[in-house]
Amino acid sequence: MNNAQKKQEGRQRRHARVRARIEGTTQRPRLAVYKSNRYLHAQIIDDTVGKTLIAGSTKAVAKETKTAGAELLGKDLAKRAQAAGIKTVVFDRGGFRYAGRIAALADAVREAGLTM
Repeated sequence: MNNAQKKQEGRQRRHARVRARIEGTTQRPRLAVYKSNRYLHAQIIDDTVGKTLIAGSTKAVAKETKTAGAELLGKDLAKRAQAAGIKTVVFDRGGFRYAGRIAALADAVREAGLTM
């Protein structure tokens, strides 16, 4: 097993631990984040019905840096969530460290008015 496989397996284990405790409801859906080397994907999910309510990616956002794209994505998601009547979400970092792009996205969501 090479280092990339070990890294991916570790992230999947961390994500499984997080998902064992976190569940999105209709009143408080889950904000799930996935980070690739190039893009950041986020979606707001209602786990009770298994439906994605709002989704976004840094692919669709014009940006200068990856962190700036994460901030723009966070603001956009929060704005769309508030328009849909969502005020509070549960943050699911997907097994990724809460630093860099993940933290930038979460901070931008909070600044735009959503409660986590």
